[in-house]
Amino acid sequence: MSTVVLWSDYVSPYAFVAKAWAYALEDDYDIALAWRPYTLDIASFQGSVAERDGHHWRRVRYAYMDARRFANQQGLTLMGPKKIFYARPVQTGMLYAQKHGVFRVYNDLAFDRFWRRALDPEEPEAVAALLVEAGAPAGFADFLAGEGGAEHDRLRLEAEASGVFGVPTFVFEGELFWGGDRIGLLRERLDEKGVKRRRRGG
Repeated sequence: MSTVVLWSDYVSPYAFVAKAWAYALEDDYDIALAWRPYTLDIASFQGSVAERDGHHWRRVRYAYMDARRFANQQGLTLMGPKKIFYARPVQTGMLYAQKHGVFRVYNDLAFDRFWRRALDPEEPEAVAALLVEAGAPAGFADFLAGEGGAEHDRLRLEAEASGVFGVPTFVFEGELFWGGDRIGLLRERLDEKGVKRRRRGG
């Protein structure tokens, strides 16, 4: 079975709206879709809020307008965050959820709660509570402080070494497809490579 890696971040509006498209891709093709956290350090490449000029804010407003269009098509609530987050705890929670077999539930809850402004992705206690709600056992704090946090950091370096710079990024056989709007190109590549369909269409 072929593997497609998906680098994602819960605080990215584009990753949020691409979630359903990623699920559909896995439903349509005989692939293993491996979700991985790539935590965006937004301030480092876009500057602090105080440093941003009018041009930058026009781009930001457009980005959220575009993301809301896709969110509305899916019946999703997308409320812009009130600060810039570095979401290492909630991203490491992805690894903990995968370890305990509750990834899909956690993934849905984390995206939904954050974009409703009902989850602080930087707060370990809030993430731990969300994981328990998703069905994972207690113990996230130790995981974040130890092996989980270390794995999160290692994966971030791995992503950047492979050329990843933003989310969502799909990687198939070393080829990168950045953005949910590139899924059509990825589907074409899967077909070209003879990856079997679970169902037709999509």
